[in-house]
Amino acid sequence: MAGRPIRIQLVDDHEVVRDGVKSLISANDDMTVVAEAGSVAEAVVQAERTRPDVVVMDVRLADGSGIEATREIRARLEKTQVLMLTSFADDEALFASIMAGAAGYVLKQIRGGDLVRAIREVAAGRNLLDPEVTKSVLERLRKGKTMRDEKLARLSAQEERILTLVARGMTNGQIGDELHLAEKTVKNYVSTILSKLEVARRAEAAAYLARHTTTPGT
Repeated sequence: MAGRPIRIQLVDDHEVVRDGVKSLISANDDMTVVAEAGSVAEAVVQAERTRPDVVVMDVRLADGSGIEATREIRARLEKTQVLMLTSFADDEALFASIMAGAAGYVLKQIRGGDLVRAIREVAAGRNLLDPEVTKSVLERLRKGKTMRDEKLARLSAQEERILTLVARGMTNGQIGDELHLAEKTVKNYVSTILSKLEVARRAEAAAYLARHTTTPGT
């Protein structure tokens, strides 16, 4: 991507929102809007036509869910990253977005400069989750109790410990320090965990664990 602008598709069923984000992006020389869409169907068609680097996707669209559109786009365009942009800090939508392959999830209340930085982060292949959104998820993991689940039952006790630390955002090196393991050993454990949970990325594994964790009284 070096040497050319980040190519962005905007998906929101409100034209005024798209115009606002487009204006914000246009002020930056390193990014350009190549497509816009207001529906799930249009989003998928436009993404296949323009093959953007990043899709900025609203969670709720007129004809369905941005999560559904994300799943379709990620299935067809492996290199295209999706950044969810939503008005609601919804745990279930967060989990579903990650499981659909979104690389980031931020609130529409985000400052313009922070949104631009978020786009650059996901374009560079990094996962990005808004701290305000993930705070309640991490709280659930800290205080909650894991429900019995077929895929989670495949994990050994050590793999469960490592998955919990992955879900807290720790790197392989940090997990190794915590559990007195070599970083390469942790990396191997993480690969096994992803395989057993049938997911491709660490964020998806973390979301899977959080989705199967209940807080006291719920």
